[in-house]
Amino acid sequence: MEPEQITVRPAVPADGESLVRLRIANAEAHIALDPQAYRVPAREAVLRHFTAVLTGPAEHHVVLVADLGGRTVGMVEVVRSPDPPDHQILRPEPSAQIHTVVADEVRGRGVGAALLGAAETWAVAHGITYLSAGIHHRNAGAVRFYERHGFAGSGISLGRAPTAS
Repeated sequence: MEPEQITVRPAVPADGESLVRLRIANAEAHIALDPQAYRVPAREAVLRHFTAVLTGPAEHHVVLVADLGGRTVGMVEVVRSPDPPDHQILRPEPSAQIHTVVADEVRGRGVGAALLGAAETWAVAHGITYLSAGIHHRNAGAVRFYERHGFAGSGISLGRAPTAS
């Protein structure tokens, strides 16, 4: 028996419900990682976001979906980052944030790799020279996935809540 073919394509407005399902499932998984940092967004807000993205101009933002066996089982969102202001010391580099979600039941079947490959193709075609993925340090599976695909640490993000003096 031949393995099912993964098809990656640009998302369309009719994919809204599938995108909401994937985003909500991803949020629920992240709450298990750090309930102080993550939340489950309102379904209506997620649908509103994807509707706006999928009906707006596509040069700075794309959502691609993976279909397997007639069902949407994954998505990748690529969001172009703004260049730093000219008064800052960072050199401008065309870059984007990448957010990948794969349904639990199809992990390990190449869906994430297919999505990432399609996202990279889109990025190159749009002049993006650097992709970054913000991964929670406890999300070991996501860290391994991105490392397998050539992503590496690029600094440390430190933070704290401000206190009144």
